[in-house]
Amino acid sequence: MINTSETTGPLIRICGLAKTFGCQTVLDGVNLDVNQGEIMVIMGGSGCGKSTLLRHLIGSMLPDQGHVELFGKRTCDLNKKQLTETKKKFGILFQSGALINSLTVGNNVALPLREHTALDESTISIIVKIKLELVGLREHADKLPAQISGGMKKRAGLARAIALDPQILFYDEPSAGLDPVTSAQIDQLIIDLTRKLHVTSVVVTHEMDSAFTIADRICMLDKGKVLKIGTRREFEDLRDSDINNVTNETELLIRQFLRGDADGPITQRIVNSDYEEDLLAVNEDSKLCWCK
Repeated sequence: MINTSETTGPLIRICGLAKTFGCQTVLDGVNLDVNQGEIMVIMGGSGCGKSTLLRHLIGSMLPDQGHVELFGKRTCDLNKKQLTETKKKFGILFQSGALINSLTVGNNVALPLREHTALDESTISIIVKIKLELVGLREHADKLPAQISGGMKKRAGLARAIALDPQILFYDEPSAGLDPVTSAQIDQLIIDLTRKLHVTSVVVTHEMDSAFTIADRICMLDKGKVLKIGTRREFEDLRDSDINNVTNETELLIRQFLRGDADGPITQRIVNSDYEEDLLAVNEDSKLCWCK
């Protein structure tokens, strides 16, 4: 079944999102629109805030400031029943696949159908086969998670994520821990499902090869802030540009990250940090952190 949204404008809207844990600001005024039918890749280094941003998008975390809109409605304004109904409209592929080890692959995919629909078992069985066929696992429906590979677990998790015909798919590091060939297969699966099912996909990753394969647009985070939002081509041009032609500090930082260069603003920032101050927490902010 193909889903269509009646929402006009962006299907997902993030407005001024901010989140702080103790003295650490993890998200700092993030603004981002995701359009219907596109693949938006959210990238950045470890600790940049991309996983925290994903948790806000799926409703497992509430912001300190700002808000998230899904399908034209602020999630913070929804009551419990409305939020549950909204969550049925999106699927999530967790980094590990998050399969239930005691259930077969087929029963893992059937789980949301049994929990959230009144369909009879014969209908559920047909839907499960269809979803597993879409990810190339129909022949492995009766196997337990322990009997399949890491890449197959990701695909099984994806089959479960699309069980309820969602309008949005969220991916948390879908290529993490996979060999290059399997990673390429997952990338192609993301593209195929986005196009075939007419869904909107949001992919959190730091894998450059994957990002430049699947993205329609890319959002790069650093220290909880949005550094750049642009098309894949714009990021490719910046990655491939001559360093002598890049004078903007932000673009130099992005370029270093995209290329994986050892030298640049990112590494210089680490070198320039005051080790003694950090170790002894002698400034006022650090004293407050340690006291907490």
